[in-house]
Amino acid sequence: MIGSFSVGFLRIGWIDVIDVLLVTVLFYQLYKLLTGSVALKVFLGFMSIYLLYLVVKAAGMELLTSILGQFMSVGVLAGIILFQQEIRRFLLTIGKATAFDRVRVFPWRREQPAERMSITPFVEAAKSLAGKNTGALIAFTMTSELKFYADSGDLIDAAVSKRLLMSIFNKTSPLHDGAVIIANNRIKAARCILPVSENPDVPASLGLRHRAAIGLSEVTDSIVLVVSEETGQISLVRAGEVFRNLSSSDLRAKLNEMLFDMAAKTPASAESSATEVAA
Repeated sequence: MIGSFSVGFLRIGWIDVIDVLLVTVLFYQLYKLLTGSVALKVFLGFMSIYLLYLVVKAAGMELLTSILGQFMSVGVLAGIILFQQEIRRFLLTIGKATAFDRVRVFPWRREQPAERMSITPFVEAAKSLAGKNTGALIAFTMTSELKFYADSGDLIDAAVSKRLLMSIFNKTSPLHDGAVIIANNRIKAARCILPVSENPDVPASLGLRHRAAIGLSEVTDSIVLVVSEETGQISLVRAGEVFRNLSSSDLRAKLNEMLFDMAAKTPASAESSATEVAA
């Protein structure tokens, strides 16, 4: 074997080393994805049964091998059913990492720049809602259109205005319970249901709105604006990170940075900026 070397009685090639490293990375990512959830215990149970199957098969226990073999034959289908949420999150994570939709296939074609959305209605509405301790949840689409989540609510397709946002989140409004989704510079839908984060590291002081905002930002690249009903604090959530207790000027600056300036930044500068604000 070309490029191989010996370790004791084993002969190992560089392809074998790469294979082991890739499998190690894959299992590490699976562990990170499942940590803190019941799915981790189920996955460990599956792995234990599989290891037991290999042992009894090597030992020549035909009856037990046959029984466990029947179980393992439907193990893949059972795993897809049991881990459907985790598999979805894993595929979304891969999709966000590759971001093929951001790559220009035909670089000679110039894209027409979209009209820049005014963030003043959101800043003013958030300030007014916070002053009245009225909760709000607003999700801004980036590369993901959030169609699945928009369909879970009531489609509106209206121009953005402070008065409309105030009306939607008014406590007597039938649309106030849920999230508003902003797409293509318009209010696409209201009363939308967002996925709640299952991350055990989320502080207990954060309520259901913040957990829903974190959950959406974990599976998409959306930016979520949250106004707390209990404290009146204004927060922004991106990629699972919460920027809390923002003033109106801070909110305006962060929205401009996240919605319009992030595309022009390198990943390193964006990460350092987020760390400075969190600090």
